[in-house]
Amino acid sequence: MSIASDPSREASARETGGPGEPAADPAAITAQVRAASTSFYWAMRLLPRDRREAIFAVYAFCRAVDDIADDEPDPAKRAAGLAEWRREIDALYAGEPRHPVTRALLPGRTAFGLRRADFLGVIDGMEMDANGPIVAPDLATLDLYCDRVASAVGRLCVCIFGDASPQGMAVAEHLGRALQLTNIARDVDEDAGNGRVYLPRELLDRYGIPERPPGAIMRHPAYPKLWREFAGIAQDRFARADEALGRCSRSVMRPARIMMEVYRLNLKRLMALPDQAIADPAFSKRLVGKREMLAVALRNFF
Repeated sequence: MSIASDPSREASARETGGPGEPAADPAAITAQVRAASTSFYWAMRLLPRDRREAIFAVYAFCRAVDDIADDEPDPAKRAAGLAEWRREIDALYAGEPRHPVTRALLPGRTAFGLRRADFLGVIDGMEMDANGPIVAPDLATLDLYCDRVASAVGRLCVCIFGDASPQGMAVAEHLGRALQLTNIARDVDEDAGNGRVYLPRELLDRYGIPERPPGAIMRHPAYPKLWREFAGIAQDRFARADEALGRCSRSVMRPARIMMEVYRLNLKRLMALPDQAIADPAFSKRLVGKREMLAVALRNFF
């Protein structure tokens, strides 16, 4: 599960085709992002066209590799698919991309100085999922996972926004982790259904909750306390991201602020629920709606 996972996702980057197929039309990628991720779309659509198309291509890349890790049942095919994406990133930096998505990435890679290491970091993170399932990682491993699947994406994004400074990179580090931790807090039951437990081992041990079977974690009496402590880690990352954003240009980092406000509001609503609701799998459906997302985007536009 990566930062590309969104509660309103309805489409997948696989629609853009495979290696050797014609280059994707930027309008097709835009339509895909609009259908796949409401919050991301509303945050990024305010960018100038060249930056918007570059960041939508980054999203399409993330979805493509995430789909391999999440949806391909054959381990050998998962490994082969991710290896093919590594070769495709090599081709991108050789100036000869073949896949429709990496062809769409090429203008942004050149114009905004996107780093190969960040694309490869995303693939590394997807491999952690593909080689899993991840079950109760220690805090250091969870942090590495979040850096790869979320903060690496953030580093690509802030370069496209126009702030590759240390302050901009600090936003990527903290906000990427905050968004990913919020996704994990929201999706504990869904992840358990896939045999995954992203909640850190240290917290599970502290509250005496066995990591297996994953589906039983939410039924443990101590689960709401564990969940609230975990949500507090995400909350702290939001606070650190907010501080870093305060040292950046408000107009340049507007999309990052929109994403932060939408996810932070959703986490705040989840944390306000009573304990019995926290342990109810249906609680993850209490999300910020499309109208609210638009209101956040408009508030940050002016």
